[in-house]
Amino acid sequence: MAKQSERDSTVVGNDSWFATTHWSIVWAARNGDKAGASAALNKLCTAYWRPLFHYLRRRGYGFEDARDLTQGFFNHLLQEEQLRHLRHQDGRFRAFLLTLLKHYVSDERDKAQAQKRGGGQFPVFLDALTEEERYRTEPVESVSPELLFDQCWAQTVLERARKRLREEYQSAGHSRVFEVLHRLPLGKKTAGATNAQIASELGLSQSAVTAAVFRLRRRFAEVIRAEVQQTVATRQEVDGEIRYLLEVIGQQA
Repeated sequence: MAKQSERDSTVVGNDSWFATTHWSIVWAARNGDKAGASAALNKLCTAYWRPLFHYLRRRGYGFEDARDLTQGFFNHLLQEEQLRHLRHQDGRFRAFLLTLLKHYVSDERDKAQAQKRGGGQFPVFLDALTEEERYRTEPVESVSPELLFDQCWAQTVLERARKRLREEYQSAGHSRVFEVLHRLPLGKKTAGATNAQIASELGLSQSAVTAAVFRLRRRFAEVIRAEVQQTVATRQEVDGEIRYLLEVIGQQA
């Protein structure tokens, strides 16, 4: 695992990483064919469907309207006419996308409902009913739609990073190690009794468990950084976005 982590760390620290970001996906779709635009839409929906849906629900839209507006927005975003008017942007992609959604929703107010929004061009990318259930567990008091959007974005980043880490451990034949260790609070030092319990569960020495926990936490931080790097235009913005991610996650605790 150590060699794998070192190799991935090198990739994460390479400036060529910014060759593929959420900005570059949209920019490539602007100048590409319809197939390329569809692929870009799928990737962006995976990352942002949930935050945008939860934002609209908190804005007061019912389940069906929020679902259809979210879906219609992504269809609208990558239409040829819309893309033609995009200009190169810098900064945080999440802020850019939320601004575009607000304009889209404003423009849609006087239009027909769902049948004219999505046009049946693309399927719903996430299970909307599951997202509705998640939305209903969100705290209502003192959480603005914008803050809820950011919190959902942060949750999505962490979930994507955890999924990628799980796949890495599975590929290396260490699925059991991941399933046991990922339940630990990643930001806190584990107690000796906890390490002894884990060592017994995995059939490892306590020193091996300590080293495994350190590697997992280090790699998790690297993968989170890689995920965040895809959402900003410059390397200088990454640290600020990670700090903000941790801040909004902390507000949910």
